[in-house]
Amino acid sequence: MNSTLGLPKVLVDADSCPVKQEIVEIASNFSLEVIFVASYNHMSSTEATGTWKYVDTGKEEVDLYIMNHVGKGDFVVTQDIGLASTLVNKGVYVLSPRGNVYEEKDINLALDMRYLAAKARRQGIHSKGPKRFGQTDRDDFAKNFYSILSKFAGNL
Repeated sequence: MNSTLGLPKVLVDADSCPVKQEIVEIASNFSLEVIFVASYNHMSSTEATGTWKYVDTGKEEVDLYIMNHVGKGDFVVTQDIGLASTLVNKGVYVLSPRGNVYEEKDINLALDMRYLAAKARRQGIHSKGPKRFGQTDRDDFAKNFYSILSKFAGNL
C-alpha cells in the first residue's frame, strides 16, 4: 500500500509496456502512486512520470520485484500471464496493456493456451503472433483501467 496516502499502488511491468502515459494520467485522477519496474537494459531518458525501479537484467527479475512489492488490493499492468497468475491469487487487480483484465476464473485457461502455443512452437508450428498494438488496444486499456480504478474508489 502507498503508505503516505493509505491507498493501493500501481506497479507496471515496464520493459515493453506501450501504455505508460495512459497509466500515469489515469492513476493521477485517483491519487495513486505509479511504480514502473524495468531492467537496466531498458533505461531511457524519456521515461514516463512516476517512480522508476531498475532491476538486474535476468529473465525474471522484473517479475520477482513486482511479486515481492505488491500487496492485496494493489494494481499491476503486465502482459506476462505467468506473473498475472501468481498475482490474481493474492487479491491483486491485474490488467494487460491491451486492457484485458486477468481474473482467477480465467487464469487456468490462459495458462493452458500459453502452454499449448509454446508446445506448438517447439514442434516447429508457428502462428502469426499477436496483432500489432494499435489505438483500439490503447483505448480498451484506458477504458478498463479507469473502470477498475473507479470501482475501487467507489468502495472507499
